[in-house]
Amino acid sequence: MKAAAVVLPVCLIGWLGWQAVANSARDVSSHASARQAPSYAEGDRVGDGGDDARAATSPDSADPTGPAAAPSAAAPSPSAAAAPGGTDRPLAGRTVLLDPGHNTGNAKHTAEINRKVDIGNSHKECDTTGTSTDAGYPEAEFTLDVVHRAERILTDRGATVVLTQNGDRAWGPCIDERARIGNEAKADAAVSVHADGAPASGSGFHVIMPARVAAGPADTSAIVEPSQRLGLLLRDTFKAGTGEPFASYIGRQGLDTRSDLGGLNLSKVPKVFIECGNMRNAGDAQRMSDPQWRQRAAQALADALTSYLTG
Repeated sequence: MKAAAVVLPVCLIGWLGWQAVANSARDVSSHASARQAPSYAEGDRVGDGGDDARAATSPDSADPTGPAAAPSAAAPSPSAAAAPGGTDRPLAGRTVLLDPGHNTGNAKHTAEINRKVDIGNSHKECDTTGTSTDAGYPEAEFTLDVVHRAERILTDRGATVVLTQNGDRAWGPCIDERARIGNEAKADAAVSVHADGAPASGSGFHVIMPARVAAGPADTSAIVEPSQRLGLLLRDTFKAGTGEPFASYIGRQGLDTRSDLGGLNLSKVPKVFIECGNMRNAGDAQRMSDPQWRQRAAQALADALTSYLTG
C-alpha cells in the first residue's frame, strides 16, 4: 500500500506537467498551416532598419536616449503598481486607450486597407496585415491577446479601457481612425501594441515615441513630452517584467522617435507604440508564442500605464 501511495502522486504530477505543455503548444500550433505572406504596417521594421525606415531627424525629434533622458524611469513592481497609495483601484476615473495592431481580417480586404489616408506630413495606407512568426502565428492575434490581458488588469484597477478594435470588425480600423478613437475618448494615455517583422538576425523590443509634427491635421506639440515620459516608463517596465532585451537592430536603448506614424502624428493624447519583439527572430518568436510570456507582457504594459497615471 505504501508503494502505491507513492506511485499515484508521482504519476499525477507527471500527467499534470504533460497537460500544461500540451495546452501551451495548442495555443499557437493551429496557425502553422495557415501562414500568409505578411505585409507590413507603420511601426514595423523591414529591410536593414536604415535611413529610409527612420523618422526625419530634427532638434524636436531627437532620440530621447541622449544625456537628458539617460536615467531610467523607475519601473514599478507589479504589487507596487497594483495599489499605489494603498488603494486597489488606483485608476478609477482614468481612461486608457489600447490599440491592438492590425486585424486578422485585413488580408481579405486589401482594397479597403490599401486606401491612403492623410497623416499630416504624408499619406499612408489605411492599415496592413502585419507580420507573423515563421510558424504562422499572426501579429494581429498576438496584439489582440496581449491587449485583452492588459485590459483585464487595468479594468480591475478601476480604469475605463477603450479598444480601437476588439476582434469584432471585418478589417481595420484605419490608422487615422485608431488615433481618432483615442482622441474622442479623451484618453489619459494610449498605447499601440505591435510585433515587428524585421530581419531574423535582429531581436528585442523597442518603444516608439512621437516626434514633433505640425502639418495638416497633425500637431503633436502638446503630447511629445508626456509621451516621452510614458515611453521611458514602458521601456523600463517591459524589460524588467518580460526579460526581453532592447532591440539590437533599431533605436537606442530600446527607444525610437518617429514622425511617419499616423497613429502618433494624429494623436491628441499621450501615446506610444511598443514593438514587443521581432516575430522573424526565432528566440523572440518562441517567447511571443508562449501565453505565459504574453501574460507577463500584458502585466508590464498595465504596470507602466498605472505608474504613468499615478506618478
